[in-house]
Amino acid sequence: MSKFGKVAVLLGGSSAEREVSLASGNAIVAALKSQGVDVIAFDPAQRNISELTALNVKRVFIALHGRGGEDGTVQGALEFMGIPYTGSGVLGSALAMDKIRCKHLFESAKLSTAKYAVVDKHSGYDAKAIIKELGQVMVKPSHEGSSVGMAKAQDETSLIEALNAAFKFDNQVLVEQWIEGREFTVAILDGQPLPVIEMRTPRGFYDYQAKYKETTTEYICPAELTPAYTEQLQVMSLHAFELVGASGWGRVDAMQDANGQFYLLEVNTVPGMTETSLVPKAAKAQDISFEQLVVRILEQTL
Repeated sequence: MSKFGKVAVLLGGSSAEREVSLASGNAIVAALKSQGVDVIAFDPAQRNISELTALNVKRVFIALHGRGGEDGTVQGALEFMGIPYTGSGVLGSALAMDKIRCKHLFESAKLSTAKYAVVDKHSGYDAKAIIKELGQVMVKPSHEGSSVGMAKAQDETSLIEALNAAFKFDNQVLVEQWIEGREFTVAILDGQPLPVIEMRTPRGFYDYQAKYKETTTEYICPAELTPAYTEQLQVMSLHAFELVGASGWGRVDAMQDANGQFYLLEVNTVPGMTETSLVPKAAKAQDISFEQLVVRILEQTL
């Protein structure tokens, strides 16, 4: 493992997903150590990123979720410093993190995605008109991950409440038509889709609580889909991943309605990486251990 030189795992950070990032980063550090990699944990919320040069770090494993870590910011800093890093580059990271621009891209490429409206904090909006056009909706801050600030709304009053809550995280908010159906995710590794996972939660949707706190969430991998549906979803997910300029590894989330129609939700360029996270689950279904997965992602920097 000396081929990597000294590796820094960037973890923590100052986004709303700090707690999740610390869990991911620490799991990655432990896995790399077990494989004989010279690795250190580095929290950019507590140290200046310029220290990486002084520490003689040769490459970086990015385990920062959300703003500052997944949006192209840290990727740009590392490009400037000439340090190779895992995952997507500046553009892919920035686009995937922006849910609204992702929707525009999906639409332009004629990839199936739910109907939506964009609400700007400073421009005003007509809640009644949005509900009339879209019916029940899901409200999402444009630049947050891990379902932070997300809420379901079924009428004018609950939409206004959900928007006000979302505005605490972002000035631009995506209001998406609610899709009733099954929720899936497709992990991407080295340009190939891994086995599909279905997430089932009694909570109504796969929110922050269902992702990180609940024991009632079920994960079915490989998902119980026909071979034709599986292939359709994997092809669609890979197309979406490449469309936003993502690379290396990541995850694409989607829904399927009662008629079998798939709808893209979003692209994640730095998904959760604890032992129980979705990408490791998908890798395990393809006989790739957590340690092997982490090394394979790091090898993309060589």
